[in-house]
Amino acid sequence: MDIPSIFPIEYDSINNLKKLVRLICASHPYTPNLKELLAKMNMQDNYKGLYRFLEYLNRAKVFNIIRAKTKGDNIFTKPDKIYLNNTNLHSAYCDTHNIGTSREVFFTSMLKVAHNLTIPKKGDFTVDDKYTFEIGGKNKTFKQIKDIPDSFVVADDIEIGSGNKIPLWLFGFLY
Repeated sequence: MDIPSIFPIEYDSINNLKKLVRLICASHPYTPNLKELLAKMNMQDNYKGLYRFLEYLNRAKVFNIIRAKTKGDNIFTKPDKIYLNNTNLHSAYCDTHNIGTSREVFFTSMLKVAHNLTIPKKGDFTVDDKYTFEIGGKNKTFKQIKDIPDSFVVADDIEIGSGNKIPLWLFGFLY
C-alpha cells in the first residue's frame, strides 16, 4: 500500500502490484515471460509499465531480480529470474510451497546484499563473476556444472559438506 507514496505510480495500480506478487508466487522459480505477465495483469502491451512495477518491487525489497551478466542492470532489460526477497515473504504471500524455489530464495536472500549475483548459462547462480553454484536437495550432483571451475553444489537436507558440496544452512551465517 505504501509503494505509491514513494514511487510515481497511481494508487489504483496497487491491484496490479498485488497480481504481480501472486504471479511470482505461483512460479517455480520464475523465469519471466513478459508477454504472458502482461496478459494476466490486463496491461495489454504496456512493457514500460511492467518494467517499472518490477523495478519498484525490487527496490522496495519485495522482489530479488537477477539478470545474466551480459544484460547489465538496466531496469528495461528482461530479468532472467524473479524471486521474492526472502523465505518469510514467500511463506506469507504464496499459497503453494515449492521446496526448490524456497532453496533458491534462501540462497539469493543470503548473498544478494553483499555480493553480485548473476544467472550463468550452466548452473543456478554465479557469485561475484567467479563462483558458480547449483542449488538442490541432498541428492543433487555435479552433472550440470562438472566442467566449470570454481563451481559448487549447495545441498539442502545435509549436515556436513564434502569437497565442493556445501550444506545450504551454512549460508544462513552470512545474514
